[in-house]
Amino acid sequence: MTHLWVRAEQRANEERVGLTPEGVRALIDKGLRVTVEDSSVRAIAIDGYREAGAEIAEENSWPEAPRDAIVFGLKELPEDGTPLGHRHIMFGHAYKGQPAGQELLKRFKAGGGTLYDLEYLIAENGRRVAAFGYWAGFAGAAVSVKTWLAQAHGALCGPVGVYAGRDALVDELKSELAAVSGRPDVIVIGALGRVGTGASDLCTELGLGVTKWDMAETASGGPFPEVLEHEIFLNCILANEGCPVFVPASAKTAARRLSVIGDIACDPTSDFSPIKVYDRTTSWAAPALRVASDPVLDVTAIDNLPSMLPVESSIDYAGQLLPSLLTLTDIDAGVWARAKAFFDTHSARV
Repeated sequence: MTHLWVRAEQRANEERVGLTPEGVRALIDKGLRVTVEDSSVRAIAIDGYREAGAEIAEENSWPEAPRDAIVFGLKELPEDGTPLGHRHIMFGHAYKGQPAGQELLKRFKAGGGTLYDLEYLIAENGRRVAAFGYWAGFAGAAVSVKTWLAQAHGALCGPVGVYAGRDALVDELKSELAAVSGRPDVIVIGALGRVGTGASDLCTELGLGVTKWDMAETASGGPFPEVLEHEIFLNCILANEGCPVFVPASAKTAARRLSVIGDIACDPTSDFSPIKVYDRTTSWAAPALRVASDPVLDVTAIDNLPSMLPVESSIDYAGQLLPSLLTLTDIDAGVWARAKAFFDTHSARV
């Protein structure tokens, strides 16, 4: 019997989950065994999973799960160097030259396990079957606006946290914008995708002017001086080999109106990053990194943005992913086989 083990998230500020109680019920009806770890932080309470028929395990007990269980989480595992023997479903961030990702692949190689990277669960047409993109875009745009608001007060953006829902976040931003003069203009690159749609929706709801670019506008390969002519730039594309540079290192000292970069795609250590003015992610405690002072330029690049709205983003993502989870009984076919092929190719290189 296929056994799915839903682990608790161990990453700070991570309350999301990729499976709802309704999804548990559907998987059990399909003949799967489902174990869900208790969690002190998960946005969806454990009682619903228990009532849906899941077996409940202790928080962070997945290393002792049966060897044939498929361990399912979202964000990174603790970086303790231990070999990984299970099959894991998660976001690995391991296939674009990221140093931490290379270490992760070495752990799988040492333990004989397999990574089914959620970023590489793709349909036959090459499109991802599930993504947190919309809420990443929505929250990333919000943090970028907060960064601009802090600049308006001569400050660096302070800590951000979890919101009860989108309305609470929007209402807070509208109130903060009402307290300053002027409004920033925004350029969104990748505006037609999930991430860009979420970012554009937040800006429109706040009454901000938005320039929307996608593949047609960036097909020339650059340079793109228009980016520097907007106060906020929101990068919403998933960079791969051949991606043009949107913000070169020279932007730090260039004449520009640009003062905030929201790198929502957030992959600064990748060889393909289109933003060359910074080299590390930011955090909930320190969401903005100042990379230039004359004139000011701040970058915000939080890599688990959807967890600012954990209930909405979890329900949305879990609904997209469930059809694929229902096919885990045939893990050697379809989206799972394609994900394993990515793993086999990249793990062979480490």
